[in-house]
Amino acid sequence: MSVTVRVPAKVNVQLAVGAARPDGFHDLANVFLAVGLHDEVTVTPADALRITCAGPGADQVPLDRTNLAARAAELLAARYGRPADVHIHIAKDIPVAGGMAGGSADAAGALVACDALWGTGASRTELLELCAELGSDVPFALVGGAALGTGRGEKLQPLEVGGTFHWVFALADGGLSTPAVYREFDRLHEGSAVPEPEASGALLGALRKGDVGALAANLANDLQAAAVSLYPALAETLAVGTGAGALASLVSGSGPTTAFLARDAASAESVAAALTASGTCRAARTTVSPALGATVL
Repeated sequence: MSVTVRVPAKVNVQLAVGAARPDGFHDLANVFLAVGLHDEVTVTPADALRITCAGPGADQVPLDRTNLAARAAELLAARYGRPADVHIHIAKDIPVAGGMAGGSADAAGALVACDALWGTGASRTELLELCAELGSDVPFALVGGAALGTGRGEKLQPLEVGGTFHWVFALADGGLSTPAVYREFDRLHEGSAVPEPEASGALLGALRKGDVGALAANLANDLQAAAVSLYPALAETLAVGTGAGALASLVSGSGPTTAFLARDAASAESVAAALTASGTCRAARTTVSPALGATVL
């Protein structure tokens, strides 16, 4: 018997970042939107915990206990006093190290899949608590749709989305370390007052109404300058997408994937073609949002 769970990637349509806290984290106002790029996590009973992975970027995914999906299985097993004897197979389609929370999605997928396989009967609240222990982006991968994340991003408030939004994601050649991007953010803001992070009312209203023009006007990522500082070639990718007709562009999360909001499906295809032809990215993918959270198939 095995259980497969599909989990979505995310884009941060707003990422407002506060000053570094004493614990090293930053308070955030993080507006998550789940998008239709997915990983699938399959769990099967085994003699011991092991992980396999296939798909684009699979060679960059750790196959030991540092993998968040493995840690998720161990955390759930420890909570219910049982061994984490399971084979976790990850079929990757979310870009690896791309700022789209693929590793976090896999952790949420493993939690939901192991809960179903083992019949632990964990409540949604319990699963969300375990997600928050695993990482700031993990709870949203469980929930999907759209949500405002506060604290370090793990405290979620679901948001209404009144329509479908069309996106293009340009995949960069390399990766960016999230901690390194936050360190660069701190360096760039040294000696200046960083305002308390706050969600934009105009952006939340645009999501609620499904207003693509208003959403485009209010996309914002406080980590973008830090990501571009560490990976200057991103500036050219952003310019190509905007020049090809995207309504707005931004770095997705801590990068280096860049996101382009398009007016409709045809415009998204046109932007993706221009990005691919430009040579400024490894590949361009089109998709829509919102998408469902972790779902048992």
